[in-house]
Amino acid sequence: MSIVKIVEQALSDGYLTPVMEAEVGRICNTASELSIEEYMSLDRLMGALLTGDVVVLPRKQFINVMEELVLSEAITKVAEIEATTDRTLDVGDIAAYALNRLPPLYATTEEGANFQRSRAREQLSDLISKQVTDAIDQSLAHPEFFPERQLLGKTNPKEVLSQVSMLLEAYAENFEAEEQQAKEP
Repeated sequence: MSIVKIVEQALSDGYLTPVMEAEVGRICNTASELSIEEYMSLDRLMGALLTGDVVVLPRKQFINVMEELVLSEAITKVAEIEATTDRTLDVGDIAAYALNRLPPLYATTEEGANFQRSRAREQLSDLISKQVTDAIDQSLAHPEFFPERQLLGKTNPKEVLSQVSMLLEAYAENFEAEEQQAKEP
């Protein structure tokens, strides 16, 4: 779907979903240059968000506690290896490899996250350690696995969508609060 169609859909529905926002981001990331129509559509979207004609649907807030446990284990083990050898390992690759072989531990509250951490330390610490070790062994055995691959998170700081998204988050929230105060007697 194009930026123009996404904006038209958002204006028609009155809301912008996280999927729609992500698609606009993907288009902006992959396009070498946006057209005038796309810039105009983004401008219309920004105006609609500022006036409240379009609202951004919130993302569900949750975490996978397993990610932090695996990262902690991977960082510790990688640091030991890098301190004693001349090898450099990619912690992200190692964590992803291990996480794909471990159960997720999602939580939506601090209490839930603490419960999941405690449960993992009691029941899964050996499995986490084994999977991280296996991931390191795999990385050491195949250090140049697809060297042409493009890393996630490597984006241009001048990215249009990122700037628009930050502006919208900053101003749309304030607009709604000011509008609500104006309505109260």
